[in-house]
Amino acid sequence: MTWHRHSRHVIRTERWKRLRREILRRDEYKCRSCGAAGQLECDHVKPVRDGGAEYDPGNLQMLCKSCHAAKTQIEVHGGKLDPEKLKWRKLMRSGL
Repeated sequence: MTWHRHSRHVIRTERWKRLRREILRRDEYKCRSCGAAGQLECDHVKPVRDGGAEYDPGNLQMLCKSCHAAKTQIEVHGGKLDPEKLKWRKLMRSGL
């Protein structure tokens, strides 16, 4: 299967870079899924390839690399994440 990044034309623009900073501030520099800070990626909640709005703040969220990769895996290949694995991931990130 060949992967094609449908949002490539979007994320290279100055408009996108400004919007990404806005979403970072809105999401308080944390992953919306697990709360992790650090390297965050701006994710289209509804993917551009599925008709998601490219520049709509309501269709954007910050995710850590791990959560973004997991979400993309589900979108591309189907299936669901194991709830126990998600609980474990959150526990490990909380430092407990």
